Amino acid sequence: MSGRQLSRRAFLGIAAGGVLASCSTSPAEPSSQRPPTAGDRSRPRGSGSPNPPSPQPSAEARTAEPAAGEVTRAEIVARYAGVAPVAWGLDVPGVVNRLPTQERVVALTFDACGGARGSGYDAALIDVLRATRTPATLFLNDRWVRAHPAVTAELARQPLFEIANHGTQHRPLSVTGRSAYGITGTADPGEVYDEVFGNHQNLTRVTGVAPRFFRSGTAHHDDVAVRIARDLGEAVVNFDVNGDAGATFAPQDVAAALESAAPGSIVLCHMNQPGSGTARGVATALPRLARAGFRFVHVSDYLS
Repeated sequence: MSGRQLSRRAFLGIAAGGVLASCSTSPAEPSSQRPPTAGDRSRPRGSGSPNPPSPQPSAEARTAEPAAGEVTRAEIVARYAGVAPVAWGLDVPGVVNRLPTQERVVALTFDACGGARGSGYDAALIDVLRATRTPATLFLNDRWVRAHPAVTAELARQPLFEIANHGTQHRPLSVTGRSAYGITGTADPGEVYDEVFGNHQNLTRVTGVAPRFFRSGTAHHDDVAVRIARDLGEAVVNFDVNGDAGATFAPQDVAAALESAAPGSIVLCHMNQPGSGTARGVATALPRLARAGFRFVHVSDYLS
């Protein structure tokens, strides 16, 4: 498989081009992203078709009071007041892009982004995973969960799947309002708290289990926001294989992307675009990867 593995540069370029397409609701708006500086260690590359969130959380999305023992919003705001980030992008300190192993294992992850055109449910994809008994980690956005509470609860009851957090409003996670693909990120530590913990609470309510892993809308984070997510009990998990370019790949391209996986790869695909090539591409790739000696695992199998 080594000849087909994506280079790190290819991974970043492809990711920038397609990771948001499955969540698009309107043509791209001009980005408010500042020009890159010499201090930028990672920045958005390429363009996408974004789903601009509301500048302020809706009443529905606001967080409730945390349970006893949980970090409060006020504590996060005080703890990170004046702390400046030094890195921004898909691959920053504290973000997990690969499992820490050289075993021939692959973690399949599927995002459900929510929103006007991102709240579909690819039942055919889930049927493929069930039929082949393939474990997967499902990153669900608050808006998608609210559109599909019964499906969310059903998926959470199945040991084949683990449920993870894809944010409250599907925003880039920043303490300074950095943008990705034209979507303005969270503006400060308080908004980072809202983006992570709002959906944390909703997922816990719907599934009965608190999520342990987080991936932001656009998969862009700064290093301070990553620390805040960790303080809230969630490790930030991205990917090193872009499996479906925001559910825009044809089936053969999805299969080829998955077959580029290396030991410890984390694959990003989407489960919110029924009729895309994702289900058929995954169905093609799974037996090929198995014949190559790979097995499929949850993210939690290798991350504490």
